[in-house]
Amino acid sequence: MSLPPEKASELKQIIHNHLIKMNIHRKIRDVLAETVREDLDPGHSSLSEEDFLRALQRRGIVDDVMKDLHFSKEVPDTELGLQNTPKPATHFIDKDPTKLKKTNMDPARRYLYLQVLGGKAFLEHLQEPEPLPGQVCSTFTLYLHFRNQRFRSKPVPCACEPDLQEGFLLEIHREGLGDGSKMADATTMLSICDPVHLVLIKRDASSETTLVSSYFLDWRTVLSSPSGKTSIAVELLGVGSECKVTAGVLNMSLDLYPPLSEILSPDIITTQQSLERQKTAEKERLFLVYAKQWWREFLEIRPANQSKLVKIFAQDENGVNRPVCSYVRVLRAGRLLESPRQAARFVSLLGLEKAPVVGGGGGGKQEQWCSLLAFLCRNKGDCEDHATLLCSLLLGFGLDAYVCVGTKPKSLAHTWVMTRGTDSTITFWESLTAHRYLHQAIDPDAPPLAPQPRPSYPYRTIGCVFNHRSFLANCQPSDAVELCSFAFHNQSQWKAMSEEAVGSVCSPGSTTSLPPLPPLCGPSLEPSAASNQLELELRYLVVEHRKDLGLATVWDDHLSYVLSSALAAYELERCTGTSCGNEEFQDAVRRAVPDGHTFKGFPIHFLHHNARRAFATCLRSPFCDEIVCCRGDHVRLAVRVRVFAYPESACAVWVMFACKYRSVL
Repeated sequence: MSLPPEKASELKQIIHNHLIKMNIHRKIRDVLAETVREDLDPGHSSLSEEDFLRALQRRGIVDDVMKDLHFSKEVPDTELGLQNTPKPATHFIDKDPTKLKKTNMDPARRYLYLQVLGGKAFLEHLQEPEPLPGQVCSTFTLYLHFRNQRFRSKPVPCACEPDLQEGFLLEIHREGLGDGSKMADATTMLSICDPVHLVLIKRDASSETTLVSSYFLDWRTVLSSPSGKTSIAVELLGVGSECKVTAGVLNMSLDLYPPLSEILSPDIITTQQSLERQKTAEKERLFLVYAKQWWREFLEIRPANQSKLVKIFAQDENGVNRPVCSYVRVLRAGRLLESPRQAARFVSLLGLEKAPVVGGGGGGKQEQWCSLLAFLCRNKGDCEDHATLLCSLLLGFGLDAYVCVGTKPKSLAHTWVMTRGTDSTITFWESLTAHRYLHQAIDPDAPPLAPQPRPSYPYRTIGCVFNHRSFLANCQPSDAVELCSFAFHNQSQWKAMSEEAVGSVCSPGSTTSLPPLPPLCGPSLEPSAASNQLELELRYLVVEHRKDLGLATVWDDHLSYVLSSALAAYELERCTGTSCGNEEFQDAVRRAVPDGHTFKGFPIHFLHHNARRAFATCLRSPFCDEIVCCRGDHVRLAVRVRVFAYPESACAVWVMFACKYRSVL
């Protein structure tokens, strides 16, 4: 077999690269040294090439080279649907079929390689059966956040010993601390107190998510390891009412790249951690003393203040009491969100779920304000989680935003968001629906027949407002929203906490107990592919459903396409509050439906893209059931799906079922 000169040189280059990868020169030098030292008699003055080759074969060097050297048959580009691009005739195949994502490492930066080596003692899943091939089962997914970097593991089946085997490369010297061109030494890294935030999420067979654990890992123990590597077992605790109960254990290893030339003693690391805890505890103690004094002064203003909803502290998912101001930060979404109203739409697409109460007794709800990462990873939370996220995003867009704590009808506790315009305009934002309401105060001293504004918002009372810097309690005679004035500078109406006191425990970096602020991630869905897939699945379900009823199904593809403009208009209206495009849609439908025919359409909105769940929900509506089960002359069906992807795994899914048929009187 002969090769063209260019292929021969290409093959030589490939073999050369492979030998370098195996570090073959060092192995040959070692064998040569041993052979000269051991295998030669004192009378031999030289070593022949044959002797040396036999020595290499004896030690398995030649076998090692040939074992990893494979040649694969080329697949024609036309079979792969690829462009005709030049590529090597031969290449090496890795024995491990798992494709690893390559990362460019800056040799001037320090990295932490965190490896998860499996889990154990997840006793809640002790009796979990082994999943059958192809069966949809509950899964665990591990999420990480460290210094503005976010990662997640592949989902693995839930088990007592889940097979969580993942590696994450975390850049330590980040966010422009100090001189970005210098490699972080041990002392610099010791001062970096940012933890690695681990969030474990369980996803069941119906895609419902549950927060299993939220853990803050102090990685700095690796700074005292001589090899730059250490192994640890992380005990994950539960959340909410189970925050003192072990959820499971993760085995991990931490590797520092490149290793430190000078390591720190364990005592230095322990002392640093102790000093940080003492500093944090002292700041929190002083703030608590201040808050108690402030509260006494607030109650002295008028006795009715005792019954107002003034919330200074709230428990997070780990049962830790934190000032409510610490749940709000200035959050910029980069290119992921383009406007405040789009931000409100995004937050409203995250599901609503109140924290579960074990036993369900007492009638009250379990309090649990989630850290932002836990809320985003779970993709759902309570109204407080939605309100604090929306307030953070509106602050990022430069608005003067506050979280409001008060009540809805029937005295149900609720939180929402408020913004103040430069012209003193007050706007309420409902974080669960993205609705906006203009606040116009009623004048209680106006004559009885004087016209008064009618409130359009669903809020009844307001006890306090807060953001990342301010906390103000309502000390007006009435806490009714419709009578409330929002002149925060008026101390007779609003009692403010000292901004300095709030900043001492709530500003970024003020205490080590504050969870770091994670960045938003881009959409996890490809909208066009998701829309097509869901539409195909819904078509199949409609055909099967009608077949069970003894009905044939004929699709009108043109009518399906016409429905697209309506779905786009619905989402635009949810984002901006303005309706447009309805005239064009109606005109297109009139043209698509012949004279003497009847058209019926049913749009519906979902926060998920599970076809069976969506179809079951649609059939519960008599209007949709009438369309899907339509009987008559010349019946044509249509269905259109539009998936709108938002940051994280949030999505707005619009589905419209329609039919046209000849009217018979």
